[in-house]
Amino acid sequence: MTAEPGRGQSRKPGNGEPPTGAPVRLRRLSRWLVEGLREDLAGLYAVSRATPPGDPYRRPSRQNFLNRLTADMRRPEFAMVIAETDSLMGCAYGSPVRGDGSWWLGFDGALPRGIEQLTVSGNVFAFADILIRPHPRDRELARRVQERLLTDHQASLGATLVDRADRQALAALRSSGWLDVGELRRPTGAPTFRVLVLPLGERTTARLEGLLTMPGDGGPRGA
Repeated sequence: MTAEPGRGQSRKPGNGEPPTGAPVRLRRLSRWLVEGLREDLAGLYAVSRATPPGDPYRRPSRQNFLNRLTADMRRPEFAMVIAETDSLMGCAYGSPVRGDGSWWLGFDGALPRGIEQLTVSGNVFAFADILIRPHPRDRELARRVQERLLTDHQASLGATLVDRADRQALAALRSSGWLDVGELRRPTGAPTFRVLVLPLGERTTARLEGLLTMPGDGGPRGA
């Protein structure tokens, strides 16, 4: 997921930050175009997911990222949006969540009613990864690529899984508007994930409570 940038650091154009006023373009890529950008995407992964000093979390390797990307590209309706100037600034990719709810298998407890309803109606998009090169406008850029994927798929809710031990990624997503709705455990050997969701559009109190209401109790689920 997105890495928190180093605030207050000055950077010069040419080391990944766009020149002042440089327009950032968003572009949807086909699987064939993604194949041609694999090494560039791996480089983006390395710089955007750099572990800060003292962080005990050991991030997956560059090769592990490429292996996961290959597997994600095989999913039905895989989609990727990149942000670019004269270099690759960011990307987000994933695929729609199937209406049968299989993506949520392993969720701890009952799935909030609002999320279940959006899943059945085909309005949830699962982000496999969001990679943004650190720079002063990285949060705005992350928002743009996320919203582009959601609107392209007519989805009103984004969902993603983050390793519970990856505190840096969790903090970055929560601070940028993602809601933590619980834990999910895949088969034995896989890490335990936190499940985060991102509603598209205005996030009013009433809408969020409706989204997180638990079946049968009429109350929202706590993070």
